[in-house]
Amino acid sequence: MLTPGQAGDNPQLLAVLDAIRVHRPGPGRPRKRPDMLIADKGYAHDSTRRTLRRRGIRHTIPERVDQVARRAAKGRAGGRAPDFDQETYRRRNVVERCFNRLKHWRDLATRFAKRASIYQASLTLIAALIWLR
Repeated sequence: MLTPGQAGDNPQLLAVLDAIRVHRPGPGRPRKRPDMLIADKGYAHDSTRRTLRRRGIRHTIPERVDQVARRAAKGRAGGRAPDFDQETYRRRNVVERCFNRLKHWRDLATRFAKRASIYQASLTLIAALIWLR
């Protein structure tokens, strides 16, 4: 999803999840629910976790420091920490490395293209060039 630069990532999460379509071999509808969501602390909101649980999407999102402190201040009433699997979270580096490779292209990293269609076309072309290397 393409948004203005000052827009946060978390409000776009549901739109991105709704846009997922994984085509299956042979007949049948495409799969619309990911097996797992691995996200950084920017997505560590209670409402986000609640929405993912309601949709049946397993997730690995680390807790922010302020959330840990708030839960600890409540004592037993604060509840238990959400599940977090460090081994699964380490796989997130593949996405981060992809972003870093895309940022090597100056026009993409600095967003020289002001029109969304040109920017998306540049992104598609650059991704294809990276994939072909």
